[in-house]
Amino acid sequence: MKHVIGAQLYTVREFTQTLPDIAATLRKVAVIGYKAIQISGFAPVDAGEVARLVKENGLTVAATHMPWGSFLTGLDGVIATHKLWGCVHAAIGGLPSEYYSLDGLQRFLDELAPVAETLVKEGIDFSYHNHNHEFARYGEKTWLAHLYERANPRHLKAELDVYWVQVGGGDPAAWVRRCAGRQPLLHLKDIAVGPEREQRMAEIGEGNLNWPVILQAAAESGVQWYLVEQDNCYGRDPFESLAISYRNLNAMGLY
Repeated sequence: MKHVIGAQLYTVREFTQTLPDIAATLRKVAVIGYKAIQISGFAPVDAGEVARLVKENGLTVAATHMPWGSFLTGLDGVIATHKLWGCVHAAIGGLPSEYYSLDGLQRFLDELAPVAETLVKEGIDFSYHNHNHEFARYGEKTWLAHLYERANPRHLKAELDVYWVQVGGGDPAAWVRRCAGRQPLLHLKDIAVGPEREQRMAEIGEGNLNWPVILQAAAESGVQWYLVEQDNCYGRDPFESLAISYRNLNAMGLY
């Protein structure tokens, strides 16, 4: 069975601030059953030591999140780290606020072109992770629609987050299909609503998203890695949240 589920370790970022904590975290994630991870939210630690711990726990680094500034000012180091981790999918979790206009979007694309071209030559692609503010409209289209229409698919891949698409007023399955062929990574978390109408992030399958439709769209659109992320677990042990999502995805046919 092909392993396509990964744990986005931003979920457990409180437990990745020292090498001993990272070692314990990787063990716990592997015991849950995950075979892949996305590295995000780590404190500055030795990348070689991280690579050793990943290997010891039988894990694959499916993807990363690094700040956009790291790509602009430290690209050689970014590439070296990805090579060390055996990772071919680089991504950013968002951009500074000054990029969220049409002028800012064009500035990003202009900055991205040489960065992405260098990454491509090293066998690494580059993906953008959305939140909900990218669904602000500029003219007839959202910022995110402008982004993917203007960006060269060679330079920019999609790492859609289905929760934030829904919160932004979009249709997650429709957006997955829209990014077909340029979406190696998909972020999964659910939406639950409490009795006071408060909206919460939830473990996959414990909320209200239409997972059969979303996962079917992902399967048909070439998604390679399904990455479980839950920014807020509301007092629940985040490792328990990762385990619940993993079990529920197994029940939906993903491993």
